[in-house]
Amino acid sequence: MSRERLYLYDTTLRDGQQTQGVQFSTADKVQIAQALDRLGIDYIEGGWPGANPTDSAFFEAAPKTRAKMTAFGMTKRAGRSAENDDVLAAVMNAGTGTVCLVGKSHDYHVEAALGITLAENTENIRASIAHIVAQGREALFDAEHFFDGYKSNPEYALEACRAAFQAGARWVVLCDTNGGTLPDEIARIVSEVIAAGIPGDRLGIHTHNDTENAVAGTLAAVEAGARQVQGTLNGLGERCGNANLTSLIPTLLLKEPYASRFDTGVSHEALVGITRISRMLDDILNRVSLRQAPYVGASAFAHKAGLHASAILKNPDTYEHIEPELVGNERIIPMSNQAGQSNLRQRLGEAGLVVGKGDPALGRILERVKAREDAGYSYDSAQASFELLARDELGQLTEHFEVERYRVISERRRNAKGQIVVESEAVVTVQFRDGSKRTGYFKNEHPQDLHDDGPVNALWQALKADLGPFQSLIDEIKLRDFKVRITNGGTEAVTRVIIDFQDGQGRRWATVGVSPNIVDASFEALLDAIRWKLIRDLQP
Repeated sequence: MSRERLYLYDTTLRDGQQTQGVQFSTADKVQIAQALDRLGIDYIEGGWPGANPTDSAFFEAAPKTRAKMTAFGMTKRAGRSAENDDVLAAVMNAGTGTVCLVGKSHDYHVEAALGITLAENTENIRASIAHIVAQGREALFDAEHFFDGYKSNPEYALEACRAAFQAGARWVVLCDTNGGTLPDEIARIVSEVIAAGIPGDRLGIHTHNDTENAVAGTLAAVEAGARQVQGTLNGLGERCGNANLTSLIPTLLLKEPYASRFDTGVSHEALVGITRISRMLDDILNRVSLRQAPYVGASAFAHKAGLHASAILKNPDTYEHIEPELVGNERIIPMSNQAGQSNLRQRLGEAGLVVGKGDPALGRILERVKAREDAGYSYDSAQASFELLARDELGQLTEHFEVERYRVISERRRNAKGQIVVESEAVVTVQFRDGSKRTGYFKNEHPQDLHDDGPVNALWQALKADLGPFQSLIDEIKLRDFKVRITNGGTEAVTRVIIDFQDGQGRRWATVGVSPNIVDASFEALLDAIRWKLIRDLQP
């Protein structure tokens, strides 16, 4: 059987930007476009030129890409020609070789939203696509609300699509705009569209995730014959998001029947970078990556139960559907009170600590983990703190310094302008192994890593303000996430703080602190982060 070509169309920079709380800068969009191009995406939809200053600026600054940079807009308005529609002109003036226009294919939207006749809408579609083609551009037609329209009035939904196809559109994209069409319906309708005369190699699929079926619906359309796949990185998009390309692309390359039937522009070598690209996007958005995300999530290949870990050590495919390295991810054996010695030895090995099977230290470490978790600690996601605990029990923990004392003060007051301000300052005194001492001081006049004016940020800045010979190693640590949980209620409440860190080498690690006092719990986690960093960088 000859292999067929699937074309990947990314709309992160346009549809993804419609996510609540997401606003890309021009520089952000350039960075994302370059990453998409390296991955091997066929089409990059850069935005709607003329709709907002950022999108217009992006097309002026857009990098040269192998991928087809695509400008997005809408079909011409009724009562004017395509040549004299200023909105359509702005899209054409972006200068891209490919143009995608959205138009109505649901009779209800034509008559209720646009207030025009069905015939007028059909002519708007035909004339707009014909205008793009006449200018030597590749044309795409996004049939908005197509599946709802087809279920309501199949004759008109097909008429709208045929108008674009016959006018020369390279792709007619069937859009599940409201995200409510289920995969079996999508498969049936795509098959009927092909049977009605629009070939599958001219059809695209664009789904939304309002029923958690965007990826499944996209795959159903591919099975039915559609040959262009649209989506966004990390499933960004309006409301519940779009089809997630970070799930779709690995599925198409690695899972049957797709892997043996189709080629895409993404090579297996490039696929290794998809986890990094996914996390890069989250870093740009200043949000925490979803740990449970398929393929790319930090927990996608995490094995917590002792039985699972034991089997994984013998043969990873007992509990993994692919090798994590294929998508640039890694296997994790977390520690928790459910752990057995298989988990423990695997996790110790990953930290470079070789302990023989049956070593009494294994039992001591497990008992210590369980006792600490009874007290409120959680080592499931705080792997760095677990490693420090294990090293201590094994007699392999080097303490490069000790904290002698710390003090933190917060003050709420009005400033000279009558504004309420809250200021925090902190002092941390440390003693080194040679007996020397240094004191770090910070006042939150210039808050940094945590983007927070509070006492925890003040402590962090004071702690790393003056660590003598270790300063260059500590300066590159950045805080990526800060999570607080109350493990008990009432007057005996215990606070657990888990903090994620990253250094200049791209390494990420997490630590945990527990105390009735949230500041003290945070300080414990901060201190563990520095201790782990120094051990990893300085110990042979």
